[in-house]
Amino acid sequence: MLHLIAGQALAVKAVTLITAIAVSATLPPQHDQSRAYDQADLQHDADAVRDAGVVGVQAQVVGPDGKSMIATSGVADLRTRRPVPANGYFRIGSNNKTFVATVILQLVSEGRLSLDDTVEQWLPGLVTGNGNDGGKMSVRDLLQHTSGIHDDYPYPTAIGSAKEYYQHRFDTFTPEQVVARAMRHQPDFAPGERWSYANTGYALLGMIIKRVTGRLWHQEVEDRIIRPLGLRHTLWPGRSAKVPQPHARGYDFYSAKGKPTDVTEHRDADASGGLISTTADLNRFFRALLGGKLLGRAELAQMRHTVPVDEQTDRIWPGARYGLGVFTRPLSCGGVSWGHGGDILGYMTRTGVSADGKLSVIVSMSSERKDSLDALLRQDKAAATLIDHVLCRKA
Repeated sequence: MLHLIAGQALAVKAVTLITAIAVSATLPPQHDQSRAYDQADLQHDADAVRDAGVVGVQAQVVGPDGKSMIATSGVADLRTRRPVPANGYFRIGSNNKTFVATVILQLVSEGRLSLDDTVEQWLPGLVTGNGNDGGKMSVRDLLQHTSGIHDDYPYPTAIGSAKEYYQHRFDTFTPEQVVARAMRHQPDFAPGERWSYANTGYALLGMIIKRVTGRLWHQEVEDRIIRPLGLRHTLWPGRSAKVPQPHARGYDFYSAKGKPTDVTEHRDADASGGLISTTADLNRFFRALLGGKLLGRAELAQMRHTVPVDEQTDRIWPGARYGLGVFTRPLSCGGVSWGHGGDILGYMTRTGVSADGKLSVIVSMSSERKDSLDALLRQDKAAATLIDHVLCRKA
């Protein structure tokens, strides 16, 4: 799931936060846009991501002609020092939300539910207590993170040390348990009033998909997206804690002085962030989505209707906005990149797609810098710079 770095701010001193925000609150520097972005440029930018403190990097660009460029950097395993596989699997984290949002919008186009339907209509009696009211919360609110539901998602965002990882890496929670945790809190605000990222909202969307279709969310994703697009390397791992081969091992840095922890094996985050995929498959998915191959014109327009993010996220991702399961971020050359991004134990992914879906780039990083906000922001900014260079130089 996408931590948006914001959660890390709670654990660092205010001086560090102010410094990091000042560093991050600028767009990536522009490069010479008079020539096309090439393989040497991609390798240079992938190496820069590695140099920002990332163990392994895999980046793939797909141009308007359908041709791709791939660059890897760093290592796939700190013990063996083997190279990063160019076609490696990884946990996609909150990119999963875009798959779920696409299924919801397809159901809307079929007349099986409405974006204005309330949560209470589909999940009666579930969102209630402590001021929570599913009768005032719409499907659109869940998709757009404007529901106001307090996000008390138990895992993996709550893992803050190697000890906690080994204690809890195989914990599992049902969507009902996730929602019950949120109901212990008062809502953060009234539905539709503001924006606040909530993984719990997508747990509810997964449950709504099951109520509408009679099938689990990942089964609908399989039949509606994965099979039609031929995403042969995108899968729901179920109860398995493993990542298929080949893959780079995932690491979390919990302390600047300690060794990175191998966090490759763990149970996933269900509808909020559970799928495993590759850069090639994610490129194909986002290109098809933005290119109008998965949604009708009206539904895609609904997805693209964005709202401002909260103040904390805007300080870290200046100018970012959120639609229905998609982010936009400004480009240094004007316009915006589309996509989502995802952070989950051991893996960070950043995505950038042109508005017409013809040019895309996926950056997979097999480590998360949790040792300081500064380190995490350097990693995020290096990936954002790579994406900006691709989309502004027209690969």
